[in-house]
This record gives sequence, structure tokens and C-alpha cells, in this order.
Amino acid sequence: MLRREVLASIAAFAAATPTLGWADEPGLQVGGPARFDPRSLIQRARALAAEAYTPRPQIPKSWRDLSYDQYRKIWFDSRNALWEGTDAPQRVDVFPPGLYFPQAVAMFEVEDGIARPLLFDMDVFDKTDKFPDVELDDTLGYSGLRLRAELHKPGIFEEYAVFQGASYFRGLGAGETYGLSARGLAVNTGEPEGEEFPDFIGLWLERPAHGEATIVLHALLDSPSVTGAYTFHITPGEVLRMHVAAHLFARTELKHIGIAPLTSMFLFDDTERQRFDDFRPAVHDSDGLLIHNGGGESIWRPLANPTTLQISSFVDTDPKGFGLMQRKRKLEDFNDLEAHYHNRPSLWVTPGEGWGKGSVALVEIPADLEIYDNIVAYWRPADVIPAGAEVQMTYQLDWGADTAPETDNAPMRVLNTAAGARPEGGRVFAIDFGPGPNLPDDLEKITKVVTTSAGTVTGGHLQRNPATGGVRLAFTFMPEDAKLAEFRVQLLLGDTALTELWLYRWTSK
Repeated sequence: MLRREVLASIAAFAAATPTLGWADEPGLQVGGPARFDPRSLIQRARALAAEAYTPRPQIPKSWRDLSYDQYRKIWFDSRNALWEGTDAPQRVDVFPPGLYFPQAVAMFEVEDGIARPLLFDMDVFDKTDKFPDVELDDTLGYSGLRLRAELHKPGIFEEYAVFQGASYFRGLGAGETYGLSARGLAVNTGEPEGEEFPDFIGLWLERPAHGEATIVLHALLDSPSVTGAYTFHITPGEVLRMHVAAHLFARTELKHIGIAPLTSMFLFDDTERQRFDDFRPAVHDSDGLLIHNGGGESIWRPLANPTTLQISSFVDTDPKGFGLMQRKRKLEDFNDLEAHYHNRPSLWVTPGEGWGKGSVALVEIPADLEIYDNIVAYWRPADVIPAGAEVQMTYQLDWGADTAPETDNAPMRVLNTAAGARPEGGRVFAIDFGPGPNLPDDLEKITKVVTTSAGTVTGGHLQRNPATGGVRLAFTFMPEDAKLAEFRVQLLLGDTALTELWLYRWTSK
């Protein structure tokens, strides 16, 4: 692309802040054309980083003050979807502004290198008579979008991903229920000065050709500390796959960023029952953090709902992958006929080349209700990024029931962790490991590694579990004066790991 065309496309974006459109015919209305190339988006992000941060204008107060119930009284009419009535293999819905979404997101349809803005139009929404009168002005725009495709039957377009709010997005494998979310970037998560939430301020959707399974979405990210240009190649199916390429530009020195941040909810399970008087045996979107580290270890860290903020770091170099997983997959694991926690997706991150040194960070935030997302996991680069620096990252996100790849040594997986008090004092922990091809007939040949950083633990009792085909290891922990203890448990056959490495942080209540 010529330099003047790059500048023209940047100017077109600046001028294309969503404006009001009035429909003469059904469907999303689009504005005038402008050239678009992904390189122009990178140029735009670079140019933004060289300028002082300027927040986007807020939508009218009447929209911002909508209550949750009022916001539910307006919704998109899917008959107005982008590409409805065409041979395009996907459909795109939009969301109204308001409530938690006080600023508009610029949105564009891209076809053959030409971008056209989606103009705000009240006529694409249905609403009840309970929806209040609201002001209409040029600050209004859509707050996000939903992607739909023919996942099961021809002509039936089912949703599989949503991009809405800051840089948040969610995804589904076919037939699943929404659970955890991802973000474009995390900044200063868990820091005393407070977290910064970058925004996707613009979204560009390339129209897929007939028969094409993958849709391409570009996003422009902005915040006081950093800007970025993102490209997502998104392919729905039993596993929803997203290839992500990010170009980041530091406005200020970045001491703490999170790459591929994941956000989830964990209220309680068999380790936390004493705190919750609930008819359900467990309530969570994810039950563990799984890490395949650069050294070849498979680490399983059960999630917890602590009474004080807990931050854990798993130092690594060139990790093979990590993710927040939902391993419990039976209705009876949760006994919830409405939330369908057993049908929530796991999300696995596969790094691209050269992630280098850093750590997988896990943040666990106290929560007393399931409406709060209280779990965050991400990759934190070891090096501080100086102001003016540029960083490129690539990775893959897989959303689905069992998205982590098999490792070369295929260790026995952790199926469940349970804990409870002993009448004699202390606590008993029971870890169920699934079956594995290397499990010997004689369990005496297995070495049990059970250690703690504080207090004392027994060596552990190992027995077969006929219900799973694997084994259960139980050990007793005596806290003594400890307020926090880090457990490390693994089963070995000689020098070979039979199981995942089970790590757990216990905190006093």
C-alpha cells in the first residue's frame, strides 16, 4: 500500500466514529468506503502510541444510566444481521450501548480491501414498552458484536463468539454454554495502584467467501499505557480455534502486562464446601490451571476461592501452553439444571515462537457469589517493556471440552481434588488420578512425592479407584502455625513421572 493510502485509511478511521444511520430498508446500514489493509491498522496503533491518550467520548447519560433490567428490554433483531440473505457462511449481530458499555466501538465491514463503517441505527433493535426514552446523538454506536455460523444444520446460524466490553471476548465449542472469557491484554493485574483495562476501540470484519470456514477480525486497542493492532483468524467447530497476532506499542514503561489473559469464575468445589451452604456440589466455570511448561512438565493447579487475594507465579521459558480447564463434565458434578456448568468450555493457549522468559500468573480473588469473575491467568513477560518499544506476539486459543494437547509422556491426569477436616486435627486431601498405560499392577513400585512448604504432611496412602480406573492418593496436612502452605504431589515410576505434577496453595481461613 502506498504511503498516502495508509494515511488516507487512518484518516478514514478517525472520521468514521459511528454516526446515526436511519434505515430505508432492513439490515445494518453501512457508510462510505475507504481503503483498508492490516498494515494500516499497525500504522494507526503506532501513531496513537506517539500521542497523548485521549479517552473516547461517552454516550448520553440516559444510556449510561440504564439498569440491568432496562438493558435487557432492548435486543438485536437477527433478521438485520450483517450478511443476512447472502451466501456468506457467517452472520454478525451487534449489541446496543449502555449499562456497562458507556462508549461506542467503531465497527467496519471489509470486502476486497474496502472498509465501510456500520452506522448506528435504532431500527436494528427490538424493544419492549418498558425500555425508556433515550437520547440519540452522534456519540452513539454499537458496543460489541456476536458471530454466528452453521454449526450443526444448514441454514441455522448458531452463535459461537462475542466481542464486547474493554478488550473482552468469549467463545464456544459447538453445543457448549458460555463460561470463561479472554482479553486482548491485561495491564497491572493485582497491582496496588489498580488494574488498567485497555479497550478495543475499533473492529474490522472481513467478509468470508462462500464456503470459507474462517472469519478474520482486526481490532485496534488503546489505553493510557499501550496501544495495539490485533488480527484474529477465527474458525468455529467442535473446538473453536482463534489464531491471534498482536502488535503492541508502549506509550509508557510497561512493568506488568499479561499476554493472552483468561478470566473465569470459581466459587467452590470439593475443597471449599465448608464455606457455602448450597444444594449444588460445585459451582465454577473452570476448576484448574493446566501448564505444559518449557521443561516438559505437566502441571495441574486446582483453583481456589481464598479469603484474601492470592497471586501465584509459575516461572518458565518458552512454555508449550497453558489454560483454564473445566474437567468436570457430568451434570451430577454440579446438579445445576440452569447454569449447565458441566457444559462450559475449557480454554487452552498455545504460544507462538519466541515467548522467551516469563511466568504464568494466576490471580485468585475472594468471591461470595457466582456472578463475580474471580480467576485470572496470563503470561507475564520477564522483561520490562520501555516506553516507545514495539512488541509482537502470536498465539492460538482453543475453546472446547478437552482442548489441551496430549504430551509425549502422557501422564495420568488429575480428575478431582477433595479436602476435609480430620476429627484428630489437620486436613485430609484426596487426589484422584485417571488411568494411564504405565500404571503398574503393583502399586508398591510407585514412588509417592508429597511435600509442603510449611506445616507437615504424611507420606500419603495410595489405592486403586475402581470407579475411574486410576488411583487415589490421600495425605494428611497439619498446619501447625502456618498461614499459607504450598503442596507438591506427584507419582513416579523410577525416574518417570506417572502423573501430572499437582500443585496447591493452602491458606488459613
